[in-house]
Amino acid sequence: MALVVRVFLAVVLVVMAALKVSHAAVHKVGDSAGWTTIGGVDYKKWAASKTFHVGDVIKFEYNSQFHNVMRVTHPMYQSCNATVPLDSYATGNDTITITTKGHHFFICGIPGHCQAGQKVDINVLRHPLAAAPTPALASPAVPVAHVPAAPGPNMAAPVKSVKGQFVVLGLAIATLAVLVSGLA
Repeated sequence: MALVVRVFLAVVLVVMAALKVSHAAVHKVGDSAGWTTIGGVDYKKWAASKTFHVGDVIKFEYNSQFHNVMRVTHPMYQSCNATVPLDSYATGNDTITITTKGHHFFICGIPGHCQAGQKVDINVLRHPLAAAPTPALASPAVPVAHVPAAPGPNMAAPVKSVKGQFVVLGLAIATLAVLVSGLA
């Protein structure tokens, strides 16, 4: 009987891990253009076309000889002030996992780049199944300006992940049933 309990707990832990991980999405800033001043990428438009959730990964890909990424406050974002960033990234392939809801402001700290439009406001919605947020990546709170009324194409991934979760849950229950019936 102790073996059955251990197996059941192991299956429950695997299912819980699968449920937690499957909600994260990876968003490459600027899509195929990446993080750049070339090509006239409209990062405001790019961000508005996405739905961000706690747990998502924001990926900045850029040429590190010419660009960087700085997480800043809202006033710093508005004025393109990169003198005292909250965080700095300069690898050219930076990934940032979002751990809190609200606005997260990023700019390029190279002189003139932010003023040329190389800045992005990532507005993170609280995912209904997400764990309680931690303050690790929180920018000062800014009220949410707009929440889309209807789900867009970016909402398809969470729906697919829910279906996948039911498959994982079903497999876990079937495995448990086989183990219990074999031990009885």
